[in-house]
Amino acid sequence: MATSQDECKLTFRRFEDGKNTWDDLHEKIFVQDTSHKCPVYVHRTPPCQGSCPSGEDIRGWLDIVRGVEKPAGDMSWQEYAFRRSTNANPFPAMMGRVCPAPCQDGCNRNDVDDFVGINSVEQFIGDTAYENGFKFEAPKELSGKKVAIVGGGPAGLSAAYQLRRMGHASCIFESHAELGGMMRYGIPGYRTPREVLDHEINRILDMGDIEVRTNTRVGKDVSVEDLEKEFDAILWAIGTWVGRDLPIPGWKDCENCVSGVAFLEAFNEGRLQLVSKKVVCVGGGDTSIDVVSVARRLGAVSNIGEDERPERVVHGYTTHDTVVSAAKEGADVTLTSLFPKDQMTAAEHEVMDALTEGVTILDGVMPLEVIMDESGKRAVGLKVADCKMEDNRPVPVEGTERVIEADLIVAAIGQSGDLSGLEDFDNGRGLMDADSFYQVPGKDGHFVCGDIVRPHLLTTAIGQASIAAESIDHYLKHEEMKKRPKVDKHHFNLLEKLLETGLAPKEFNPNEGDLRGTSSADFAIHNFEDRSKYEIISSDKLFLGHFQCVPRHKRKEIVPSADEVLGHFSERVIGLSEEEAQAEAERCMSCGLCFECDNCVIFCPQDAVYRVPKDQATTGRYVATDYARCIGCHICSDVCPTGYIDMAMGE
Repeated sequence: MATSQDECKLTFRRFEDGKNTWDDLHEKIFVQDTSHKCPVYVHRTPPCQGSCPSGEDIRGWLDIVRGVEKPAGDMSWQEYAFRRSTNANPFPAMMGRVCPAPCQDGCNRNDVDDFVGINSVEQFIGDTAYENGFKFEAPKELSGKKVAIVGGGPAGLSAAYQLRRMGHASCIFESHAELGGMMRYGIPGYRTPREVLDHEINRILDMGDIEVRTNTRVGKDVSVEDLEKEFDAILWAIGTWVGRDLPIPGWKDCENCVSGVAFLEAFNEGRLQLVSKKVVCVGGGDTSIDVVSVARRLGAVSNIGEDERPERVVHGYTTHDTVVSAAKEGADVTLTSLFPKDQMTAAEHEVMDALTEGVTILDGVMPLEVIMDESGKRAVGLKVADCKMEDNRPVPVEGTERVIEADLIVAAIGQSGDLSGLEDFDNGRGLMDADSFYQVPGKDGHFVCGDIVRPHLLTTAIGQASIAAESIDHYLKHEEMKKRPKVDKHHFNLLEKLLETGLAPKEFNPNEGDLRGTSSADFAIHNFEDRSKYEIISSDKLFLGHFQCVPRHKRKEIVPSADEVLGHFSERVIGLSEEEAQAEAERCMSCGLCFECDNCVIFCPQDAVYRVPKDQATTGRYVATDYARCIGCHICSDVCPTGYIDMAMGE
């Protein structure tokens, strides 16, 4: 639904009440036009990028899609946007579909009307790359070093990609039959289309010198000692495939109580093709939403045989086969959450979709006990009660207890790693410890990233893999690990942009004279300061009055109704067209970097701010200042929409 004018927040004011008059005439007449401060162009990190666990240069690829930043040479803008996006994340089509987009929560445009649909534009970039067959580039020269990567999910694959870009070979050990990790075995295919996932994985492998050994479990099929002998470093990216039990009576050893991660793994492997008539899932996060959505799509079969019960498939005892040809009917599926719907950790639109598909959501409810049948082996219900939070812990509300009938109970309340055979790495919580460089403490040459450090988002695993790859690179080169920057992201680099466009500064000769008064010299980037590694620019630094209310261009979704959901495994999201993607990218406010609006040029009363000659211009170097004309009136800074201009020269 488009944003209405009534939803706009166009109430920007540069000055507060009482700040509209000068304190004294002396300041107004004799001081204001002789300020020693002049404009400096300051690059800062936008909050979208600051909120992105992968650290993508989001503002950069949005500026490319909208046509502000242009590629050098004959590269298309579509490929240029793909290359900028994939500096940090090699899975734009996947992340554009399934990432819950914390970048959008951080977007400064929320203070104007509505956030920029960042993940929809990212999906467009990824799908366009798929359609056009864009490839990754890799250096021809190899370092001669080889890294063992244990785990072929988003973290392991991203690490292999980044290491190959650095010139290092790798070998991925994957316990499943195929690569992809949670993208393949944890998320249903109607959210991560397998042909697109396969393409994005193969694009990494096509870089070369990335060996793959599937159906191989380290700690069982191959020992850690063998890896240490064969490889120069080891990266652990094994994920978390063990679901947490519900801490309530009756759960332990109950036949038809299973974890959400095991449920989804059985479904995504093709083993699970139906569920019980009455399914209850305890959760509230994205995994629980996937569980209940899959359950509604699979449906149930009456008079099911003992060996065909879904819990037996989930536990790995059997596989559904001929039974799927029997007539299915819709399953009654209930999701319980400790928190109200608007506070659930699952993405809001996923919660709304589940409701549309016929899932019953009981929010503000906590589980109390699994109700067993007469045999004491099977659950027939889940006892719950309304709850309130006290000291961040749920407390049942007396008198609200009731039983939800259940043939299958699924717990999706957290995960840990399967560290059998790797006990030396277990930190006691079923996870692995990591330092700030993603090294395993006390294990020389061992590094770790992804969910096994801390279960979180796919994009978090991708971001950690990038840092871990840099650390491995330093380790292999016997270089000191330098302190990570405060804002640890993949930043736009003006010097690299100048090199790309043939505008790099000339080599400096220290014997050529005095460095004073060299603002016109061509051996340095003048009047520019890069604070992107230290500062995130907030909306109060922008001139929000420049921006109009523009409705968001939203992706279309095909969400089946409760009557249509049975057997509905088609992709729900319909990506943006090229025109829609460009229009949505236009809504980006380019926080912290010039987007060539001309405000400073137009409003400068002294004509001191000017556009640089076209053959010298590029992103970040669109305007300059004639300091012989500048009087320090600060108008250019006041009217800069992006907060790129600071009155700092002279301080």
